[in-house]
Amino acid sequence: MTQTQTLIPAELLQKSDKILFIAHLALGDFTYLQNFFKAFAEAYPHLSVHLWVDEVRRTSNSAEWVHLKKYSLYDWLGACGFFKKVYTQTYSPELYEASIREARQEHYPIVVSIATLRPHQYATLARAISPDGWIVGMAKPVKFFQPHHRLAYRKLDAAIPSYRVDRTNPQHISDVYAHWFRQVGGPELDAAGRFPFVEIPEAWHQHAHKQLATWGFAPRPGKLVFINPYAKTKKRCWPLEHVAELIQAMQRLDAWRDSSFVVNAVPQELAHARQVIGSYRLQRTELFSAEDNFFQLPALLAQCDLIISVETAVMHLANAVHVPVIALMRQKNPEWTPIDRNHSTVITAPNARDWVKAISVEQVIRAIK
Repeated sequence: MTQTQTLIPAELLQKSDKILFIAHLALGDFTYLQNFFKAFAEAYPHLSVHLWVDEVRRTSNSAEWVHLKKYSLYDWLGACGFFKKVYTQTYSPELYEASIREARQEHYPIVVSIATLRPHQYATLARAISPDGWIVGMAKPVKFFQPHHRLAYRKLDAAIPSYRVDRTNPQHISDVYAHWFRQVGGPELDAAGRFPFVEIPEAWHQHAHKQLATWGFAPRPGKLVFINPYAKTKKRCWPLEHVAELIQAMQRLDAWRDSSFVVNAVPQELAHARQVIGSYRLQRTELFSAEDNFFQLPALLAQCDLIISVETAVMHLANAVHVPVIALMRQKNPEWTPIDRNHSTVITAPNARDWVKAISVEQVIRAIK
């Protein structure tokens, strides 16, 4: 597809002064999307690239806002020099409507939605933000009982078909993203250009060193192992009891006997994790949560010798900081395996419908050996 054949007319791209991308982003998504946004911004230096981050957990329950507004992704986005504006206040209905009003004042000539969940709703949102602009968005096949979806897709000037994964020969998610950006005029990225990266400010490297020293892990006699059992959904989590048993089993192995362990917990689960892990009285084991800033996480990951994680952002960030990773995954989403095959070991649940918790401690130990 040449630039003249892309979903955004080449002339419009060249004469416009700004563009808005709409996405519902998780850290794992951005670990790979970052490369494409950066390349797009560099290819069109005259365009001011703006990003709308839609919070799919949007709620009227104010008790939930304290976690939603501190979403660590916002720290990462704020440090990226290629976004001129980022909309992050979408976690409550009131703030969502206020953000729409704010975005309308920008008079965007181009809006691109790469939101894959309920794409018909994002077609409507994009058109609400830019009544007269050129709108590109995701589109799924419409079933006969979904006439409102068809009406929503009519608000698009051009549509990106939703992707499907061939389980026998799955694409990597970076291939999917490459296809999306190719259709909107983005430059081609080779394998090296798609490799995830994270630019960690020096202050957070120093913070990680101080944290390790506080735990008594710096200097340390053995290796440092980071274990992350948490994901956004229970289907992708690994039981804390498995984590404790894994640490005990690794400490019985000669190669890992003197190792130190860091167990990651999301802030809202930290108290429960402290109770469960504490009950095992594990040696040289500490709990960690990036409660202050996103960069706490990759800075600590960069200090590790091995990362063991369920299928979430941590296993992709492991590749970004060039630390070997053992990824615990379901069979459902093979496109999300870590991109660095040389330094990643993937353990999948035995059966197609199994949750990650079906992966045994013995399977992980075999991979470690």
